Amino acid sequence: MTQARELDAAFLAGVRAWAHGSALGFADEAIFDRHARALFAYQIDHNEPYAKFAAARGFNRARLPASWTEIPAVPAAAFKDATLATFDVREAELEFHTSGTTAAQSGKHYIERAALYDAALLAALDRFMLADRMNLRFLNLVPNPRLKTHSSLGYMMGHASVLRGDGKAAWFLDDERLDVDGFARALRAAIADAQPVFIAGTAFAFVALLDALDERRAALPAPAGSRIMETGGFKGRSRATSRDELYARLETRLGIPENAIVAEYGMTELTSQYYDAPTSREHLHRVKSAPPWLRTLVVAGDGRQMRDGETGFLRHFDLGNRSSILAIDTEDRGYAVAGGIVLLGREADAYPRGCSLTAEDLSA
Repeated sequence: MTQARELDAAFLAGVRAWAHGSALGFADEAIFDRHARALFAYQIDHNEPYAKFAAARGFNRARLPASWTEIPAVPAAAFKDATLATFDVREAELEFHTSGTTAAQSGKHYIERAALYDAALLAALDRFMLADRMNLRFLNLVPNPRLKTHSSLGYMMGHASVLRGDGKAAWFLDDERLDVDGFARALRAAIADAQPVFIAGTAFAFVALLDALDERRAALPAPAGSRIMETGGFKGRSRATSRDELYARLETRLGIPENAIVAEYGMTELTSQYYDAPTSREHLHRVKSAPPWLRTLVVAGDGRQMRDGETGFLRHFDLGNRSSILAIDTEDRGYAVAGGIVLLGREADAYPRGCSLTAEDLSA
């Protein structure tokens, strides 16, 4: 499809420009706006449920949004209710599922071309986590992509481990079972080799690991240059802990300082991710930054855009989502600041009013 290829080529060019430090590309407001509105037009042409949703909000081929900020956003939960794709999903190169107790309850994000996801992932990871280009060994406390083939987090770390690691990546999470002994052996081997490590894990996996190390009174000081990427993950858990407490415990047991612990924020329904900068704080909170093809508005419950510093719901616009939906409403709350967003947490069942898909919206 010629239009899809043109949109993909423009997106990949923008990613490459940013990755190589160019001031041109999606950081330019006019370029981002032009690409976003072209992408919206493409999506309503090729995604019938979204076209119905947009039409119910007054937009169609004859009346396109005047700005990217007006593009109607679907709630993330809509991915559980409809196939939101611009192509035959049997041809998807990637298929990611959201959390759910059964496959039927999971949302599904179909991505036609893995190249878009891969390019966005590596460019942002290189900028926010690997700017020093240090050779690292990846130790992963996230789903193993060989076992969890539809986990976006597993795919993300599998791809990064192969292309950015030292060739000795290892995995220590199998469903709900954490292989603490295997992780300890792997980290001790890295310590013996003086090999810095990149430890990626969900917050809950890190808590389980630390509890086990506390029981054993074990400290495993990782080599200098090691770092941690924490990916959230207390949703639906009976036990949670503050990030300050978690990071202090990680520093004590693994010897990795707080300024080398970065929280990543992503969603199955997005192609791109946010990362925080440990030295960049807004009051008591870290500021999260994203590559310029991922932008976020903070909106009130009625969809009205909030000013910087005002708390509301996060509405993401990801130009990497060419084959699904560009604009996504979330349950996540936060506020905008210079250079990014501050993420405050999630409010269940509280999407902005007027943004829920109705049965008529979804009927195809």
